[in-house]
Amino acid sequence: MSAPSDGFFATTRWTVVRAAGASAAEALESLCTAYWFPLYAYVRRHGFSKEDAEDLTQAFLAKLLERQDFAALKQENGRFRAFLLAALKNFMSNERDRAGRQKRGGNITHFPLDWQSADTQFQIADRRQITPDAAYDREWAVALLERVISTLRDEFALSGNGMHFEQMKIFLTTEREGIRYADKASELGMNEAALRVSVHRLRKRYRELLRREVAHTLSDPTMIEEELGVLLGAFEQGHSSH
Repeated sequence: MSAPSDGFFATTRWTVVRAAGASAAEALESLCTAYWFPLYAYVRRHGFSKEDAEDLTQAFLAKLLERQDFAALKQENGRFRAFLLAALKNFMSNERDRAGRQKRGGNITHFPLDWQSADTQFQIADRRQITPDAAYDREWAVALLERVISTLRDEFALSGNGMHFEQMKIFLTTEREGIRYADKASELGMNEAALRVSVHRLRKRYRELLRREVAHTLSDPTMIEEELGVLLGAFEQGHSSH
C-alpha cells in the first residue's frame, strides 16, 4: 500500500465543516460519531450521573449539528479536538445557568451511540488521577488509536487476512525490545525474515492511517506532527498514572 501524498490532506472532514458547504453536516456527524466518548467522559468527571451525562452529551451533539455558522469559526479553532471541548464547556455553562432545564429525554435527537459500554469504559478510565482536561485529551487519543486499529483490521479482513491481523497486531502495541521474532515466527508458521518484512509493512500502514485520521480533525496539514505529539503524550501520561 502506498503512502498518501501531501495533497491527500488538503481537504479533511474539519475543513469541510468549516467551509459550511453542503457536506458540512455529514462531515461533522462523522467526526462526532468518532469522538463522542471523550465528551461523555468529560461530563461524567464533572459530577453528572450516567443518565444525565448521556442526555447532556446527546443534547450537545444535537445542538452542534443544528448550527450552520461554521464558516464564522476563528482560525485558532484549527483543531476539532479543541473546538469541541470549548463548545462543550460553553454548553455545560449555559445548561447550569438555565432555569428549569429540560427533563431527561425531552425533544433530544438521539444518536445511535453505545451508551452501555460507555459506562464500563468510563469506570476503567476514571481510575487515572488526572485532570478532566487531560483526561479528555487522553480519551481522544484512545479513540483515535482505536479507529486506526479498526481500519487496519477491516483492510486485512477485506484481503482475506483477518486472522493474520489478529496475530500480528501485538507488534503495534509492544515495545520493540519486548518482541521475540523467532518465537512469533514459529507460532505463525513463517520464517523470521518474512515476519520482519510483514511487521515493517504493518507499522508503515499504521503510521499512514494514524496521520490520515489526525488530519481529518485539523484545518491545516502542517499541524499533524504537533497534534500527534500532544495526543500521544496525553496517552502516555494517562497510562503511566494508572
